[in-house]
Amino acid sequence: MMDARTMTLEQIRMAGLAALRRSLGVVGMVRFLQQSETGWGDYTKDRNQWLGDPDLTELAKKIQTRHRNRKKRV
Repeated sequence: MMDARTMTLEQIRMAGLAALRRSLGVVGMVRFLQQSETGWGDYTKDRNQWLGDPDLTELAKKIQTRHRNRKKRV
């Protein structure tokens, strides 16, 4: 077994796929990958609901306020 700290990203990916295949079988592995790669929902629509249409000046003020508050806590 290789040490994950020294493995390349490709080696880690291949080892992960092999583990999935051993554990779930080929069909289960494919179903898992389809489910995790597809995701759910409409990120763009959801993002617009979360953020709305923010005003750039207001965003800058919020960032500055958070930055000042973090400096006070440190």
